Amino acid sequence: MTEQFNITMYSTALYSTWINVEELNLLIDAGDGLSAGLLAKSGKVKDVFVTHADRDHMMGLPQFLQLNTREGLPRIYYPKNSGSFPAMEGFLGKFDHHMRGAVWTGIEDRQIFRIKNDIEVQALRNEHIKTPIGIHKSLSYKVFRVKSKLKNEFSGLSGIELKQIGTQYGKNYLTEEIRENILSFSGDTPVDDYSRWDNTEVLIHEATFLPGENGEEIISKGNKHSRLDEVMKMVSEINVGSLILNHFSSRYSWKEIDAAVNKYIKFYKIKVPVYVVHPGEVKRNILKSNPLNF
Repeated sequence: MTEQFNITMYSTALYSTWINVEELNLLIDAGDGLSAGLLAKSGKVKDVFVTHADRDHMMGLPQFLQLNTREGLPRIYYPKNSGSFPAMEGFLGKFDHHMRGAVWTGIEDRQIFRIKNDIEVQALRNEHIKTPIGIHKSLSYKVFRVKSKLKNEFSGLSGIELKQIGTQYGKNYLTEEIRENILSFSGDTPVDDYSRWDNTEVLIHEATFLPGENGEEIISKGNKHSRLDEVMKMVSEINVGSLILNHFSSRYSWKEIDAAVNKYIKFYKIKVPVYVVHPGEVKRNILKSNPLNF
């Protein structure tokens, strides 16, 4: 069952990307216009995970921080080897002293951060920016709900027996930790390792280019992106609850994008709800909107 988070986002390749998950007080990426798009809801954000230092993913931070910084918040996480973030932190601290209250943390592949009692965010290196292993300049993110479950060997015991064991060995002895991947965000990245997105409830994946000669040409020249048909093929071969496609190039019209998505929904027999964030569109409460295929 897909969690019905209130997800609001804007994502147009080259211009701006930002994603707000209201219930988790979470912002992923911080492109231009995020404060105007969220208005007072931006003040609820506590944790900001930025995928990389391209300007369309980070230039909404100055206004967002000017409006919402308080001591110790928000917490901003970014790829540790991206010098643009320390530079911005230094500039903003001089420009407006109260913005020094924000906490900036450089992070790397596989690091995990607990943002709520039962919610963790894990960073994953991706291949958008070509760098040697150990250098972190572009990340994807996975969000997990963490639960404690009674170990199977204790399932038949009475409450009194469980209490006795807990008193003797501690409560942690009785339980094991279960982590459910409730949300994943690819960031800007080519399609490569299918397994990293398998068994996620909500997958937000970029699809910058529609198939065609021009798109393939652009991909080969600079930082790597995904193509729509590659994303849809991957989703057809893994287990996801819902798919949100974002980061389309503005060279494509909404009509062209919808036609292409519908084409690959049919071709790959996609059975899960597929949502689209069109270029120039602020999409609000996405999971309550109508998917293309239902």
